Amino acid sequence: MSDVIETLGYSHIQHGKENNRIYLMKYDPRDQTQIITKLDQLAIKAGYTKIFVKIPQIEENLFSQAGYRREARIPRFKNGREDYVFMGKYLDEKRAVIRERTVVNQVLAAAQDKAKNNPGAYLTLPQGMQVKILSPDDTLAMAQVYKQVFETYPFPIHDPDYLVQTMKDNIIYFGIFFSGQLIALASSETDSVFQNSEMTDFATLEDYRGQNLSLILLQQMEKTMQNNGYKTLYTIARAFAFGMNVTFAKAGYTFSGTLINNTNISGRIESMNVWYKQI
Repeated sequence: MSDVIETLGYSHIQHGKENNRIYLMKYDPRDQTQIITKLDQLAIKAGYTKIFVKIPQIEENLFSQAGYRREARIPRFKNGREDYVFMGKYLDEKRAVIRERTVVNQVLAAAQDKAKNNPGAYLTLPQGMQVKILSPDDTLAMAQVYKQVFETYPFPIHDPDYLVQTMKDNIIYFGIFFSGQLIALASSETDSVFQNSEMTDFATLEDYRGQNLSLILLQQMEKTMQNNGYKTLYTIARAFAFGMNVTFAKAGYTFSGTLINNTNISGRIESMNVWYKQI
C-alpha cells in the first residue's frame, strides 16, 4: 500500500510504512510553533524510523534544536530568492548510516567527471523517435512502463488513475515514443507559487537504454519550464544510480547533498542525491 498524502495543521505531509518515514513536503509557517511536536507524535505512534523535512533555511536552527540534521540545501528555491534545506531526524540510528558509502562516492565522482569532460550539448532524438507532453490517454502505457522499471516507488505511479489526477493537479509528464510505443518518460512536478519544479519519475525501458533518452527528456522539460517562467529546477536521484546522476551533472545541475536511507524505490529503501539548477 502506498504512503498517504494529507495535511498536518496547514502543512502537507506524506507518510506510511512503504518508506517508513514522514516527509514534510510543504511547510506552512503558521505551523511553526507546533509542527515539530506533531511530527514527533505521529512518527512515534506509527513506529517510523525517519522524519524528513523540506523547509525554509531561516527555520533550520529551530529544527536543528529538535534533533534534525541538514542533508541538502537548494539556494533560491522559492521564487528564485529564498533558500531551502532538506533535513532528517532519525528515530533509529541504524537508518542514519549510509550503506555502501564507497559506491555513493564513486557515483558522484563519475558524474562530476563526465560533466567536466562531456558538458551536455543540446541533443537530438535518435531517428524514428518523437517526444511529446503526455495526456490522460497515455496513462495506461505510462503505468506499464513504470511497472517494468520500478518494483516499488514512493508514489503510486503504477496506477493510471493516480497519473490522471496528478496531471490535473500540478505534474506535466513528457514521453518518448518509438513506432507508436512509449519507451521513456519523466515528469516535471511544478510549483507555480514557488516558481520551481522537481524533475523526476525518469524511466526508460531496458531495450532502449544507453541512448541518452533521459537527458533528451530533461532538456525538453527544462525548455518548457523556462518558457513557463520557472526559476529553479531540482531532482532527488537515487544515490547508487550512475546514469541519473551523470544525466543531471551533464545538464549543469549542482550536487547539494545526500538524503540518507530516504526512499523506497525498486524494492528497498535507498539514499538519494539532491541536484539543482537555476534557469
